[in-house]
Amino acid sequence: MNTVDAVSTESPYQSYVYAYPHKTAYRPLPERPALAGLWRGEKQDALSLYLHVPFCEVRCGFCNLFTRIGSPEGLTTAYLDALERQAGQVRAALAADARFALAAFGGGTPTYLTAAELERLCDIAESTMGADLRAIPLSVEASPDTATADRLRVLVERGTTRLSLGVQSFLDGEARAAVRPQKRAAVEAALGRVRDAGFPVLNIDLIYGIEGQTAASWVKSLDAALSWRPEELYLYPLYVRPLTGLGRHSADGPSPEWDAQRLALYRAGRDHLLAEGYEQVSMRMFRRAGAARASAGEYACQTDGMVGLGCGARSYTSKLHYSFDYAVDAREVRRIIDDYVAAPDFSRAELGWEMTDEETRRRHLVQSLLQGEGVDLAGYRARFGSSPHQDFPAELGGFAERGWLAEDADGRLLLSPEGLAWSDAIGPRLFSAGVRERMAEYAPR
Repeated sequence: MNTVDAVSTESPYQSYVYAYPHKTAYRPLPERPALAGLWRGEKQDALSLYLHVPFCEVRCGFCNLFTRIGSPEGLTTAYLDALERQAGQVRAALAADARFALAAFGGGTPTYLTAAELERLCDIAESTMGADLRAIPLSVEASPDTATADRLRVLVERGTTRLSLGVQSFLDGEARAAVRPQKRAAVEAALGRVRDAGFPVLNIDLIYGIEGQTAASWVKSLDAALSWRPEELYLYPLYVRPLTGLGRHSADGPSPEWDAQRLALYRAGRDHLLAEGYEQVSMRMFRRAGAARASAGEYACQTDGMVGLGCGARSYTSKLHYSFDYAVDAREVRRIIDDYVAAPDFSRAELGWEMTDEETRRRHLVQSLLQGEGVDLAGYRARFGSSPHQDFPAELGGFAERGWLAEDADGRLLLSPEGLAWSDAIGPRLFSAGVRERMAEYAPR
């Protein structure tokens, strides 16, 4: 199962690995398999439900998510009509006793929708898909400008346990440098509304590596976030990707100086949060010690399936990962959304990646190792009849040589503190040769 290591580790910042395989490895599925066949026989007692809303009021300079800016009259209604159509056909493909263990609304910006449209979104999740949103963890992403009192009221009443607010920086100059037009006063006002609404878990997203950002300004932004005592904080390194606002105006790629700046800011942020009573869950995620948790942990991303609705969502079965088309360019995004809105049939998978036994082992390792709690070696052996060291000796041997690995007394394979810092280099090194080849062939659009 070893692969030739063709990925350089000179930079700590190669790719944010939040799912494996990466969506750019997906290709059209010639057979367009029926969803009913794909889900037949799958474990469906603890599924994840994801609803994608591909609209934003503005597009940040670093954003390469599948989203469009604004919407012509009637488009959000037409999109929800299509989402409800899709939900009905997808639910029919699942087992009658299929059960959802958690749910999330993402995008885009779900709170771009009006309060009434958010009600309808929740109705689709509950009435059509059968997810009991008040009984399971529900996470929703929001932006400061769209976190209005009426929208937040709907989300609280419908059972949202975690509200994630994309702030990125509390300093107006840094926000402008990241091409994110916002004012701190608006951010603070939005945070006040979120806290007044009473969500059990508030997450604040922040970015480091912005042009002109210093250690002092980074800590100042962190302290502004900490004043709200968020249950969670996500610290993201800035990436400049193709076709984004920053990418279109930057001819230069990452430099050693920028890598050094981001790594120094990461360490400063990590140390600051640890000193303030936060626990590190992954390279990006920090949780306040003793705070409420967004999820009870019933769903395991390594083993349980995911059902994605919306044209930017992906779904996972044990044998196939599938989705709709993906793009960043505004014209391509509009085309894909228009095609989705007009589609009558959502009963088949369009694009995807077939999961082999090797890819399943790689996914399990990626999804576990990049988390602070690491890989449960006994659980891995029970599932696969082997150990990660047996399956991936070259990769793990290389990590060990760099001081990136540790093993604790409870029989878990962990990343060391330095390994966590290099998570965005470690993840890509675990990709198979086939996934790397597909990703290299992908032409951004």
